[in-house]
Amino acid sequence: MNETARKPRVAGFALFTLFLTVSFVALGVWQLQRRTAKHELVAALTERLADAPIPLPPPAQWAALNPAHDEFRRVSFTATYAALPDAMVYSSGSAVRKDASGPGTWAFLPARLPSGEMVVIDAGFVENTMQDRSVEDRAVKKLVTGQPAALTGYLRFPEAPGWMTPAENRDKRLWFVRDHLAIARALGWGAVAPFYIDLERPAPENNIPRPGPLDVHLKDDHLQYAITWFALAGAVLIAFGVWVRGRRPA
Repeated sequence: MNETARKPRVAGFALFTLFLTVSFVALGVWQLQRRTAKHELVAALTERLADAPIPLPPPAQWAALNPAHDEFRRVSFTATYAALPDAMVYSSGSAVRKDASGPGTWAFLPARLPSGEMVVIDAGFVENTMQDRSVEDRAVKKLVTGQPAALTGYLRFPEAPGWMTPAENRDKRLWFVRDHLAIARALGWGAVAPFYIDLERPAPENNIPRPGPLDVHLKDDHLQYAITWFALAGAVLIAFGVWVRGRRPA
């Protein structure tokens, strides 16, 4: 009777062990696949960042642009900053700017192309931990001259807010996610390009706001996670073996 009862328990635990082992191995393989994909992404983005700037695509091509193919492409163009309210976008640091590792805000301004279309410019970083509106007002005021400026920067696409992203502060014109389309709607900038420009140059005389070149630094812990999942799979198998051995009659 005891032997009859033991077999179902062993079989059930064996199936459970098999399920856990397969799951942990699958998660480890998934992390290795993510690691390979991230390395390919970093290589592609690094290549784009190193390319010479090209002319800004004409408006007729804007609808065909997408992040997978066009994010971080360098472009050069002429535009005039519009005399409209700017926006601050708060950030605790940047994964693509070595010189913006601490908290501050990014100055987002609308600029008009010679053809009349509006493009949003991330004009650079303002080191400002308290998100002081007056600091950014002084920083961007000198940019709005009414004269065309030759700009070089990178194509960027709007970010989606996470479920923990704070709501914007309309009084301060302060956002916590780089969603230039939402900002444009809120501040009455009118129709804007589906991308924004992360400005590389020129920089104002006092370097505030501070534009600059981008450099990809994506976090890569996938190999460590993969090893952890594979180790858990091995630990489960060892635990099952020890359990089965302990159930053998003396």
